[in-house]
Amino acid sequence: GRLCVFFVGSFVSLWKLFMIRYKKLSFSSRIDYKLKRQDSTKTLLIKTEQLLRIEEHDFAMRPGFGGSAIPVGIDVQVESIDSISEVNMDFTMTLYLRHYWKDERLSFPSRTNRSRTFDSRLVKKIWVPDVFFVHSKRSFIHDTTMENIMLRVYPDGNILYSVRVTVTALCSMDFSSFPLDTQNCSLELESYAYNENDLMLYWKNGNDSLRTDEIVLSQFFIEHFQASSGLAFYSSTGWYNRLFINFILRRHIFFFMLQTYFPTMLMVVLSWVSFWIDRRAVPARVSLGITTVLTMSTIITGVSSSMPQVSYVKAVDIYLWTSFLFVFLSVIEYAAVNYCTTLEEMRKMKRGKIPSTFNASQAMAFDGCFHDNDIELTPFPRMAPTLTTDPLTPPPQNLDRSVRENVDLLVSNSYMIDSYSRLAFPLSYLLFNTIYWSLYS
Repeated sequence: GRLCVFFVGSFVSLWKLFMIRYKKLSFSSRIDYKLKRQDSTKTLLIKTEQLLRIEEHDFAMRPGFGGSAIPVGIDVQVESIDSISEVNMDFTMTLYLRHYWKDERLSFPSRTNRSRTFDSRLVKKIWVPDVFFVHSKRSFIHDTTMENIMLRVYPDGNILYSVRVTVTALCSMDFSSFPLDTQNCSLELESYAYNENDLMLYWKNGNDSLRTDEIVLSQFFIEHFQASSGLAFYSSTGWYNRLFINFILRRHIFFFMLQTYFPTMLMVVLSWVSFWIDRRAVPARVSLGITTVLTMSTIITGVSSSMPQVSYVKAVDIYLWTSFLFVFLSVIEYAAVNYCTTLEEMRKMKRGKIPSTFNASQAMAFDGCFHDNDIELTPFPRMAPTLTTDPLTPPPQNLDRSVRENVDLLVSNSYMIDSYSRLAFPLSYLLFNTIYWSLYS
């Protein structure tokens, strides 16, 4: 019986030891399984932090703090110019901004001397230059599908930091020659916190530091891209290094020729048609004049609505308002012709014989003035001028008589106003176009 008890106790003890060992193995396997399911990138990041000794340094301080200024090279590749707004006086540009500097705190041993590339997760734990865009209105770093940030660390501590940025910046435009203008815009880069004693910004490869893809714009032609540098002074913080991306934009004129200049020219020429219409056709000439005036007003309003409200005169304003003046004068010309014709007929009625069968209301029903063929008129007598004893100093009465004779001659020959206008208006408008295009082209 004792032997049986001994065997049973031994068996129970062995069973307990077996179960304890099994539970430990099962728990250990679950831990290994959980570790395998962890993000391999995060595990690599922890090893990278150990390799770069990130926890051993204070990366809130710039490299070489207390010494000379750290040089930071800049390299820019312009991907596109997305938009240019004349109303807001700004432009939107997408570019790759690359920074080059050396931080010996991030150096690491490597037998192959190969660099290591990381994304934005490591960037937040080290020091990077605080470059910003001067005069920018809006800017953002692209984040699809991840933040477009690249960090490359070399074994000797050299660093390449690249971001893909879209920025909307101010461009002070001069519209004095619009739309025959050329605009000079620039994108400016500068360190926000570090002045020239702490950080020195420079173009890494000189003029070759600025590269562009093939950029095609709808209204502009890019004449020139140029990289330059300078200094900016702030009274409270001192001097800062500033880099400039300068580009010259020349506007395409063909769009405005189709939308503004050609329609304006056609309206002016159309207003001259009234000079060949009979001066007694009042409805036809008045309707044509009013139509051209209203059309010119619509063109001027459309151009003004798409432009900023500047306080100076633009080239397109000069052309539109001068053309509007020609159209308006054609209407005034007919008003003068109609008035002179009416005045001439009224004078002839007073000096001539009116037939008994003449009906004044029927004669004026069509166009509002008397007709020469409706009444018998005698010729209007002309008054012969009399010379004074001193032709160089005529008396005031003779001077008034001479002016009156010229007015009477114009009234009696009102049809000649149209004849002169047929030649004077086209020649004047041709002269204006010659001067305009020679000045602004």
